Amino acid sequence: MRLKHKKIVPYRWCFTLVVRRYNLLCLIILVGCLTACTDFVEVDLPKNLISGESIYKDASTADSAVRAVYYQMRASGLVSGDGINVSMGLYTDELDYYLLDRGEALENYQNHTVRSDDLIVADLWNSAYAQIYTVNEIITNVENSLGLTLEDKNQFKGEALFVRSYLHLLLVELFGDIPYVTETDYLVNRNVKRTQRALVCSYIIRDLNLAVDLLPDEDISGERIRPYVAVAEAVLARAYLYSQQWDLAEEMADRVITKFGTLEPDLNKVFLKEASGTIWQFKPNADGNNTSEGERFIFVIGPPSNVALSNLLFEAFESDDLRQSSWIKEVSNATNTETWYHAFKYKERGNTDSSVEYSVQLRLAEQYLIRAESRARLDDTSGAQADINAVRNRAGLDNTTAVTLDELLDAILQERRVELFTEQGHRWFDLKRMGKAAEILAPIKPNWKDTHVLLPLPDLELTLNPNLLPQNEGY
Repeated sequence: MRLKHKKIVPYRWCFTLVVRRYNLLCLIILVGCLTACTDFVEVDLPKNLISGESIYKDASTADSAVRAVYYQMRASGLVSGDGINVSMGLYTDELDYYLLDRGEALENYQNHTVRSDDLIVADLWNSAYAQIYTVNEIITNVENSLGLTLEDKNQFKGEALFVRSYLHLLLVELFGDIPYVTETDYLVNRNVKRTQRALVCSYIIRDLNLAVDLLPDEDISGERIRPYVAVAEAVLARAYLYSQQWDLAEEMADRVITKFGTLEPDLNKVFLKEASGTIWQFKPNADGNNTSEGERFIFVIGPPSNVALSNLLFEAFESDDLRQSSWIKEVSNATNTETWYHAFKYKERGNTDSSVEYSVQLRLAEQYLIRAESRARLDDTSGAQADINAVRNRAGLDNTTAVTLDELLDAILQERRVELFTEQGHRWFDLKRMGKAAEILAPIKPNWKDTHVLLPLPDLELTLNPNLLPQNEGY
């Protein structure tokens, strides 16, 4: 089954508060049904819209509201299985698109012909801000609730703050200066202005630190599907790295590594739902379902029906790198004259008796590489080498020979490439922040322009809210 982006007309993300509350209520009812016990629970539909205050009178309905956010995130937008791991994989040197004659929007990412009226751009932007709106409403109502305990308030507010900061972090890396939205008043939101990237990053870090203070040390779900302290710390480590605060990035990554310990030794177990190195993951909407990433990336006959790993990525692995044999699978045509490759991190592309894979959002290997880069920038050569070697040795490779700062950074970029491919757009973010985008992509992308380091803001958003002007350069 081939998944593809919906062909929709771009829409303005900041609807009225009544509409958002109605949508949230529908999701609460849906999530409650999907996650209920085996006994069928009848839910009477409301005669009138339920107010936010009513939803947050007790922990069970508030909990459903929070879980509805993860349902939204898993289903669409930046961190969904069909999100930036596909579009930005095509934008770089990770993926190739095999339906170039079909006129799908993904073709523009392969060819670097993305325009400001691009449907995927509109979907990424609108979905993210719709989800941010939802968590902002959660924060407001949790704070004002008279029925929730302090412990419940801390849990729900901490989760919402984490989600808000995580989505803004991805948005600012894709679009540059963006609005940092904390309001639920649509009269305010419809006129928001863009905030300079550095200030957005400071807000992200502020919210993540607040989340660390509010969240529990342990995951309340038992399956690492709800944010807890280490989840916020893991994204904090990334945010500090992106903002070049090396000492703080090292400190946060070190905290997470200390809590989780060594990497999962078996590469074939890294993406199972019980994998020891998983920090945070999305659970499928029903038992027996697996990941949309598996559905998207795995194919069994060639030529591919949608996307495949690029030959450049396949050839980037050292000959004895076990990640190549464990996480990549080759498919040939009937005459064995052509070969294609697909990501095989997730092994399931359909239903199983019981779900065996969840969609991994954060995992331990990234933290080792964040700490390695931070240590390299701080002149801790032996510490950086040790972290690089932890990732390399797990893949069956010898210790790194990198010694100088430039050598260490090149080694880290290489390890990130072969460790984190097809995961949440890491390759694009790495090339961009390390100043390598033009060097790597210009020779293989004939339409490359230096202005492509940022995506355009959606045209309709600029028309409806001129405060978002000017458009990113080059569009």
